[in-house]
Amino acid sequence: MVVSVTTNLQSPLTPSVRSRPDPALIQKLALLASHLVVALVALVGIGGATRVMEAGLACPDWPLCYGRLLPGRQMNLQVFLEWFHRLDAFVVGVALLVLTAASFFWRRRLPAWLPWLAAGTLFLVLVQGGLGALTVTQLLAAPLVTAHLATALLLVALTSGLYQRLAMANRASISPPLWWQLLASLALVLVFAQCLLGGTMASQWAPDQCFSAGNGCRWLLAHRQLAMPASLAVLALAAATLLLPPGQGQLPGLAQGAAVLVLAQVSLGIWTLKLQLQAPLVTIGHQLLAALLVALLAAVLARSLGNSGQTLPMSQTSSEVAHG
Repeated sequence: MVVSVTTNLQSPLTPSVRSRPDPALIQKLALLASHLVVALVALVGIGGATRVMEAGLACPDWPLCYGRLLPGRQMNLQVFLEWFHRLDAFVVGVALLVLTAASFFWRRRLPAWLPWLAAGTLFLVLVQGGLGALTVTQLLAAPLVTAHLATALLLVALTSGLYQRLAMANRASISPPLWWQLLASLALVLVFAQCLLGGTMASQWAPDQCFSAGNGCRWLLAHRQLAMPASLAVLALAAATLLLPPGQGQLPGLAQGAAVLVLAQVSLGIWTLKLQLQAPLVTIGHQLLAALLVALLAAVLARSLGNSGQTLPMSQTSSEVAHG
């Protein structure tokens, strides 16, 4: 009795004792993580719109815009894009701070990996904020713009994987074969590299220079060449779902959804080049689909790791058998 009372009075931060994961708490944090994935994909899309509309320096100072939280007289489409991009980033940062704090405070009732993975996403947000500030103060230096995009996509992938692992908590699933996991990893790496190459190309305004003066075309050619193996890897991943054993849950659907996104992305890419980047909405859609594809492939990889589920306590198992 004394031991029982002492255990119940222990703080949630006590690392020596871990309770059984709380499904209700996990579900709430999974809901928060799902909204974060949407907000992060939108953040990448808004960032792409900011670049396409040449609004990266619409707010000349940082973190304020014209010295104010909400610019009034200076507000136009370009200022709004840059201001809203920062606002979305701030909201995402606060939400990740809440997720990290909650995962550490109630860590005895959550999977052991969650606090550290949440802290990793929060760290990436801090890095992203610093890169965003440098991007403005250094007048859109190309390496900084590319690093800013890379960190954003990494944050999308990590948060998407975090959500999938939370959604799988307390649910036993069968891990796919090792070759499938390697193929999923390869597809994610190739698509991520393709996105970074596209970001590098865009940050140096290589397509505009290539179409107007014939300069910087090597970046455009490299982006087109890498698109083929990246697309084939995703399509092969989707086709390989036919070889998976049964009981994979949402994994085949996610992989097939990634294949649909790849086909749409290739079509938008071809359309963008034919229009010579003169249609901003098409270019923005191309960048938005890239972020969605990274999130979806990260979800596929997270689910491909499988989950052993949680073993019920002996008393609860016996009770369920008796009622069965």
